[in-house]
Amino acid sequence: MDALAPVVTAAGRQLPSAIVRDLGRQPYEPVWRAMQRFTDQRDDDTADELWVVEHDPVFTLGQAGKPEHVLAPGDIPVVKVDRGGQVTYHGPGQIVVYPLLRLPRLGIGVRDYVCRIEQAIIDTLAEWNIGAERRDGAPGVYVGGAKVAALGIRVRRGCTFHGLAFNVAMDLEPFRRINPCGYQGLQVTTMVDLGGPSGMAAVKPVLLDHLARQFGLHLQPSSTQPDLSA
Repeated sequence: MDALAPVVTAAGRQLPSAIVRDLGRQPYEPVWRAMQRFTDQRDDDTADELWVVEHDPVFTLGQAGKPEHVLAPGDIPVVKVDRGGQVTYHGPGQIVVYPLLRLPRLGIGVRDYVCRIEQAIIDTLAEWNIGAERRDGAPGVYVGGAKVAALGIRVRRGCTFHGLAFNVAMDLEPFRRINPCGYQGLQVTTMVDLGGPSGMAAVKPVLLDHLARQFGLHLQPSSTQPDLSA
């Protein structure tokens, strides 16, 4: 886990570098365990990373999650995890990004971290003329009262893991099997239903670009994958 040299912009600004790993489609639990290992093993010099993934269908229940919010999971597994928040759904057609960042190095706190993720999603939607907003006390991004992106984070020793789930073009039926994020009757939507693109490939680079801008990072894609076998 080596550090990456910062990049100096044309304006003379120094940007810390972060590695981007696109994991493709993966089951949830191996990626979660790999995030934990990365966070436990990193030190002050370890380069930050952003993992981008599309998960097989799964419900995840956060640390404060109440089982009664899982109404009828059926054949979709439910995994109790160590992030904040209640229950949510991950599945095909949803971009999940796990920022593995050291907040003190970036000079930001947890509240600012959450706001910057939300703003990156809002700015991404704006690229397709979709107006979105955040809600006080209910992390995530909303369009017309319906949730299009959820956040669930964990910070350990100043290092972040877990992250955001952005509904691009997915089957929303599984959300009817839960109270999304612990809210009965919460409406959920997708980017394609709001007039955006149906292809994940069109949205990923735009979202990553806005995340890089929010955190002042220079992103360096890598073809190397984390070990998901342990």
